[in-house]
Amino acid sequence: MKCSAGRDFSAWAFVMVAIIAAVVTFVTWLTLSLSDVDRTVQIGGSALVFLAVGGTLLHYVLSCMRRHRAQGRSRQ
Repeated sequence: MKCSAGRDFSAWAFVMVAIIAAVVTFVTWLTLSLSDVDRTVQIGGSALVFLAVGGTLLHYVLSCMRRHRAQGRSRQ
């Protein structure tokens, strides 16, 4: 993924974060639907998993982009 001259990041990384978080959330939704829990617990648990996984991956992607940008500036 090559970055263009006008931006310091690629949108594909953020799309992948959303896809991975959605897949993990869907698996959580399916797991909670097989157990005997209330619908609100199922929705709340799935939302919590989406926020936790998405937030963690977003933090990781942004820190990697910052580090990559800093390394590119030091090479110039």
